Amino acid sequence: MGVTVRRETDGPDSGEGRAIGVVPAKADVAPTRISSLDAYRGFVIFLMWTELMRFDLLAQAHPGSYFWRIMAYHGVHVPWAGGSLHDLIQPSFAFIVGAALPFSLMARQHKGQSRLRMTAHAFWRAFLLVSIGIFLRSNGAPMTNWIFDDTLTVIGLAYGFLFVIAFGPTWSRWTVFALILIGYWAAFALYPLPGPDFDWARAGTSPDWPHNLTGFAAHWNGNTNLGWAFDTWFLNLFPRPRPFYAHVAGYSTLNFVPTIATMILGLFAGDVLKSGRTARQKVRWLLAYGVAGIALGWVLGALGICPVVKRIWTPSWVLYSGGWCFLFLAAFYFVIDVAKFRTWSFPLTVLGTNAIAAYCMWQLLDSFTKSSLKTHLGQEFFTFLGTANEPLALGAAVLACYWIVLYWMYRRRIFLRV
Repeated sequence: MGVTVRRETDGPDSGEGRAIGVVPAKADVAPTRISSLDAYRGFVIFLMWTELMRFDLLAQAHPGSYFWRIMAYHGVHVPWAGGSLHDLIQPSFAFIVGAALPFSLMARQHKGQSRLRMTAHAFWRAFLLVSIGIFLRSNGAPMTNWIFDDTLTVIGLAYGFLFVIAFGPTWSRWTVFALILIGYWAAFALYPLPGPDFDWARAGTSPDWPHNLTGFAAHWNGNTNLGWAFDTWFLNLFPRPRPFYAHVAGYSTLNFVPTIATMILGLFAGDVLKSGRTARQKVRWLLAYGVAGIALGWVLGALGICPVVKRIWTPSWVLYSGGWCFLFLAAFYFVIDVAKFRTWSFPLTVLGTNAIAAYCMWQLLDSFTKSSLKTHLGQEFFTFLGTANEPLALGAAVLACYWIVLYWMYRRRIFLRV
């Protein structure tokens, strides 16, 4: 079968399978549990869900509030270059997939699975992730929305390749990582800039857009780059209600290629956690990777060699966002698995152990849950904090409803797996 609802019988706190989506066949071969991966994944889901509370509207309603301006900035994606906390959601998901893979491989090898069987399952899983992503993006559309820049589709397109790379030695992973970044950078750098006859309106952008980059960095501007050119060919191979000319936000199908590099960074993190180093040595390694990634990515962007742009997943974005992912994982690992301070993380663990279900709920049930709450509690109920703060109260209520459902599933050991 493909997507399965699995009712686990070994308890919510036993086995690495909960943290990495694998249920060991025998308790005596289960790898050591890395609880911080669950909590980190849950934290990323929580960041994703905070869109429901519309911090941007709250900042507009409280123009003098520095707090709400900061929350609004980090509650949405930046227009183009740079990055907010919200921009780290998708790379974190990809990074965690890579970090969990060494443990998944170890669990499957303990169960005696062959490399061929594991690889076939990986590509089947990749196909399902892409399919679920397209299904969710087609919700409410007149026909299938063949678009491949959603979080699940991008991870799905990259996952099979990551699985093959994971079997190689460390030097081969670094080689592939470097080739992806250099090759992807060169491909964009060599793609010609818009000429005098370029149809800006058709591409959904303009030469005077305030977020356009200048000079050499202009090779990575929105809807004038290699990724956009690829999609104007590739996406029109699929049936569509009208021809595809440009993505309104500038995303690209080719994002899956550098996403493989982000996942490889996760592999390195997983290898560190699985290694025989002491716990504090592991934290130092993760911190070192993190600081190096942020610094190198920022320098490449500051020098104009390669701007830091999440929407087209530039190589500098791989380094910059990957560095933050290392730091987040280091923090969660130190607090939860080293210091053993875990109680606070339980709400995040509930989210992190059922990530597919949490993602689907967020994509499918937003409008239904909001309207249902207002129907049964009253249309004006969520104005109790003031009309301007209604989005916060209503969004928090929706988030609470989602969490309660996932807690019910967690208590009954029901987990949606791909």
